[in-house]
Amino acid sequence: MQDVMMSDAKSERPQSALLRRIDPGARALVIASVMLVLVLSSLLPWAGDAAGWEVLTGQADPALKIGLLPWLFALNSTIVGLGVGALALITRRWVFAFVAAMAGMVVSFEGVIAIWSRQTSGQHGPALGLILAAVCMIVLAVQWMKIIWTRD
Repeated sequence: MQDVMMSDAKSERPQSALLRRIDPGARALVIASVMLVLVLSSLLPWAGDAAGWEVLTGQADPALKIGLLPWLFALNSTIVGLGVGALALITRRWVFAFVAAMAGMVVSFEGVIAIWSRQTSGQHGPALGLILAAVCMIVLAVQWMKIIWTRD
């Protein structure tokens, strides 16, 4: 009987670790502010005259030859930076904060590669919106990493 009870306690431990709550404290305000700046960066030009929302929706001028990497970064920064980040802030679950941190690091790398691809394309280089969005994703990834390291 004791073996069954001990195995139940051991099997519940990993589940309860994933369901633990986080307390972002003042970092929640920083994250929410950076998420707002990320939204505003989509209104700024990313390549030539194409705004970030135009890159995301595929409505940019074909002559700009935006390419796959800026579009992929626009899509993933929206999903991870805004969607998963908001989910983690609302639910305050450690698992969502962990996903936001890990995926945020990947999307940050995508942002740097998207900037590089615009610099080497021979077309219009990266504009302010793309650079600002990449910086926002780096800040979000760092903030989420700090939160998941300080959980109870």
